[in-house]
Amino acid sequence: MTKILMKTKKLPGKNSKKIIDLDKLYISPSYTRDEQYPLTIKKAKGMWITDFDDNTFLDFTAGIAVCATGHCHPKIVSAICKQAKTLIHMSGTDFYYESQGLLAKKLNDLTPGPSRKNVFFANSGTEANEAAIKLAKAHTKRTQFIAFLGSFHGRTVGSLSLSGSKIIHKQDMLPLMPGVTHVPYPYCYRCPFNQNPKTCSIDCASYIENRILGSLIPPDDVAGIFIETIQGEGGYVPAPQKFLVELRRITKKHGILYIDDEIQSGIGRTGKMWATEHFGIVPDIITAAKGIASGLPLGAMIASSDIMDWKPGMHASTFGGNPIACSTALVTLDLVKKTLMKNAEKVGGYIKSELIKMMPNHRLIGDIRGMGLMIGIECVKDKHTKQIATKERNEIIYECVRRGLLALPCGKNTIRFCPPLIVTKKEADMALDVFEGVLSHIEKKKFD
Repeated sequence: MTKILMKTKKLPGKNSKKIIDLDKLYISPSYTRDEQYPLTIKKAKGMWITDFDDNTFLDFTAGIAVCATGHCHPKIVSAICKQAKTLIHMSGTDFYYESQGLLAKKLNDLTPGPSRKNVFFANSGTEANEAAIKLAKAHTKRTQFIAFLGSFHGRTVGSLSLSGSKIIHKQDMLPLMPGVTHVPYPYCYRCPFNQNPKTCSIDCASYIENRILGSLIPPDDVAGIFIETIQGEGGYVPAPQKFLVELRRITKKHGILYIDDEIQSGIGRTGKMWATEHFGIVPDIITAAKGIASGLPLGAMIASSDIMDWKPGMHASTFGGNPIACSTALVTLDLVKKTLMKNAEKVGGYIKSELIKMMPNHRLIGDIRGMGLMIGIECVKDKHTKQIATKERNEIIYECVRRGLLALPCGKNTIRFCPPLIVTKKEADMALDVFEGVLSHIEKKKFD
């Protein structure tokens, strides 16, 4: 099997360079483009992307974990075209149309917990989290929040205030929303309390209960705790079950809302509809976006009806719950529930097991973690000291692109594999083959 999937052309090619040059003139420089990753996209189908110079790439990014059903799935394209012929927009916060109600009911049925839920529709993950902030305040009449170091909840002011992953996100933006306290996340490979991983998760929970709520913030002032069951931008780090169980106990004890950010981990990516289902935790609020509509902009904030008790006019969205996005989401959820969720579990488990087999033979792999098709590969310079290998991580990703495999960074030194949920074992083997070839190439340069 070849270790190079694309034609061996210099990136960017002539045609792609024109696209990039135009972009540089007129697009905001705040976008996180990388000159070492000069990917342009002319078209995409299934697992494959073609650039403007006819190079093809195997996509293990899914447009940042968005294209759950792959690129241009025929049933998704059909749903978009069918809805566009009858109704494109009429603002679901003021008027009624069928697809919005049907999607809300489906999300109610698919979300953990026996109680009836209500749904607020937004356009993105950060908007879904902003809605959760406002609902938590309105329902509890409290003003404080707890969030985690390493977290990422979005870039609007409220969501950014909750985030704790990158300084650049907040540079020149302070002060943000007051009332947010950040606490250590149970990142057991790098335990924040330097404890044995078997007890680290409990130490993180104890810190919240005994230090934060015990001496820093009155529990009765805390509206909610925002958590990613699997941290996304922070490094694809799953929280241990012991920690989540303890956190849920703490929130119930003090009447604090448990707000589960499933923007990246939801919609079947981990092998279940929601990552929280792996742990038997029923959140008070779930936020979703990314994979929910196969690439169309849609976010959702889902809460039990006794919590979503705010008054008409307190929050709304002109475009949230757009008819085309809702119709597409209905088809997406059907595909995910019927086949793709199970495929994520099966193929994701296979990829993870193969990566674990690679570990003893590769000095740069420090940890393999994740669930389903949300897999993190943490790169280190030394397995014993766990010295962070950011530069080497980036070199691996860039070389993968040059060989036709698209992957993404997350955290300071982790590579994430988050392909569309349609990925086959054959495509997984192709990606693994390229990845291991790149690892060997980079390690030879670094250590021989």
